[in-house]
Amino acid sequence: MSSRETVIEFVSKLPEEMSLSEIAREIELLAGIQEGREQARRKEGIAAQEARKLVDQWASK
Repeated sequence: MSSRETVIEFVSKLPEEMSLSEIAREIELLAGIQEGREQARRKEGIAAQEARKLVDQWASK
């Protein structure tokens, strides 16, 4: 499925009353998730334990 097809299918399932900015945020989140999955398949990125440490650091600021 192409990126365009993925977005069309995704947007068609969103509630009718969502604003454009809310839809844009949802699409951005979807893109981030897909990018993370692709990185994981390529064995790129960081380990989950390291990610947890980073999130803890960000949350404490």
